[in-house]
Amino acid sequence: MNEKTWPFSIFLANEAETIRLGEELALTVKPGDCLALVGDLGSGKSTLARALIRAIADGDELEVPSPTFTIVQSYALRFPVSHLDLYRLSDVSELDELGLDEMLSDAVCLIEWPEMAAGELPSDSTITLRLSHEGEGRIATIDAPPRLRARFERVLAIRDFLQEAGRAKVSRRYFSGDAAYRTYERVWDAAGQCLLMDWEPPPAGPAIKDGKTYAEIVHLARSVTPFVAIDHFLSGNGFSVPAIIHQDLERGILLLEDMGRGGVLDDNGDPIEERYFSSVACLAALHDTPAPSTIRVDEGITYQVPPFDADAMKIETSLLLDWYLPHVRGHETRSDERQSFFVVWDELIGKLADTEKNLLLRDFHSPNIIWQEHETGIRKVGIIDFQDAMIGPTAYDLASIIQDARVTVSSDLQARLMSYYLDIRRKNPTFDETAFLKAYAIMAAQRNCKLVGIWVRLMKRDSKPHYMKHMPRTLSYLRSALAHPDLRPLRAWLAQAGVDIQ
Repeated sequence: MNEKTWPFSIFLANEAETIRLGEELALTVKPGDCLALVGDLGSGKSTLARALIRAIADGDELEVPSPTFTIVQSYALRFPVSHLDLYRLSDVSELDELGLDEMLSDAVCLIEWPEMAAGELPSDSTITLRLSHEGEGRIATIDAPPRLRARFERVLAIRDFLQEAGRAKVSRRYFSGDAAYRTYERVWDAAGQCLLMDWEPPPAGPAIKDGKTYAEIVHLARSVTPFVAIDHFLSGNGFSVPAIIHQDLERGILLLEDMGRGGVLDDNGDPIEERYFSSVACLAALHDTPAPSTIRVDEGITYQVPPFDADAMKIETSLLLDWYLPHVRGHETRSDERQSFFVVWDELIGKLADTEKNLLLRDFHSPNIIWQEHETGIRKVGIIDFQDAMIGPTAYDLASIIQDARVTVSSDLQARLMSYYLDIRRKNPTFDETAFLKAYAIMAAQRNCKLVGIWVRLMKRDSKPHYMKHMPRTLSYLRSALAHPDLRPLRAWLAQAGVDIQ
C-alpha cells in the first residue's frame, strides 16, 4: 500500500480481519476524532465499531449493544467513546439535542449512517471509513483530513512491520505511553505475547541556548537507536533487558520481549527490601563494567553515548527556577538569582572532576525495574526505559534508586542500601569511596532540584496535579543530600530563596 495515496483501501477477507482493523484504529483515534462509518446493511460497520470499543476498553467480553434504538451509547474508558447510529434520525437538527459538539470536545465519536448528518460533521476532524462488499470479503476505504493522515499512515507502517516480523495476525492493545511520541502496545498470538514500541521522532522544539533545544542540551533520545544500542551493551554484559525480537530503526518500531509485570514494590506501594538490595547490587555490577562511549547498533550504524555534561546538569536544575520558585513565591525568579544559582552549580560540578564516570541509566527507579523471579543474581533485576543513558557520575543512578522519586524510602533503608552498595564496590581496588559519596550528594541534589520543578510543571502546564503528591518526599530527599559539607553553598542559596529545606 502506498502511504502517500489518499484515500487508501484495505482488503478484509473475513470478520477476523474486520475486527483486527477495529483494534488498529483503537490505537490510532484520539479524543476529538469523529469516525464516520459508511456502508450498506451487513457491511460490517457494527462489527468494526464493537471491536474498536472493546479494544479501547481492553475487554473482549465488554457488552457493546447496537445504538440503533437509543441512537447513542456512551462508554467511560481509557478516554470517553460515544457510539452513534443515526439511521433513525428524523432531522439533522436533532444532532444539537444529542449534544454531538459536547461529545467531540473530549470523546471519540463513532457514527454509523453519518449520511443522515447531512454535512454537519466537523470537516477537520472527521475520518471516513467506507465498507463495501468484495467477493466473500470487504474493502475498507479510509479518508481523513490532511492533519490527521500521518496517524493512519502509521497504521500501515506497523502493519508492514508486523508482517515482516512474521506476526501479521497478532491482537494489539494499548499498554502505556511514557512520552508524547513514544507508546507501547501489548501484542499477542499463538506464538506468545510481546511488546511493540512505537516511537516517531518528536518535533524539535524551540531553541533555548546556543541554538539548541532543551532535549538536545539534556541529551534526550529522539529515536529508537539509543535504546537498541544500550540494550545491546547491557544484554551483552549479562544484565536483564528486553530481547529485541524485530526492529526497524528508520521507522522507529521495535518488537520487544515482554518481561512481565513484577516490580520492586508491595501491594501498598512500599519498597520490597530484598528487591531494592538486589537492584543496588545490579547497579554495583554495572558500575564495575566499563562502558564504551561508542556502541555498534547494526551493520554500518554506531551510537555515540552522550556525556552528562555541565550544560545538561545545569539546565535540569533550572526547572527549580522556572517552575518551583514562581509557584511558592508568586513571582518569576530574578535574573540575579539565576546567575548566582548557576555560580553555585558551576562550583559543585567542578567538584565532580575526580569522581567515577561510567554508563548511567538516568531513571533507575521503581517504575523501570521489572522483577525477574525465574532468574538468579543480578539477572533478577529487569531493566527498561534506558534510552536516555549517558556517560557521567555513576552516583546519579544510585541516588535514583535509594531516593526513589515515587516511593518513600526510609532514612534507615537508605543508609542500609548505601552500606550494601559500598561493601560491594570496596572489592574493586580502584573505587574511591570518598569521591563517590561526594558525587552521590551532588547528584542527589541535582536530581531533586530538577524534580521539584517537574512536579509543578506537570501540575500547571500539563494539568496533572496528582504528581504534586511527590513534592514533600522530594524536598525531604533534597534536605538529606544538602547535609553533605560540600553542598553548603547550595544549602545557603536555597534557604535564602525560600525553598523549604529545614
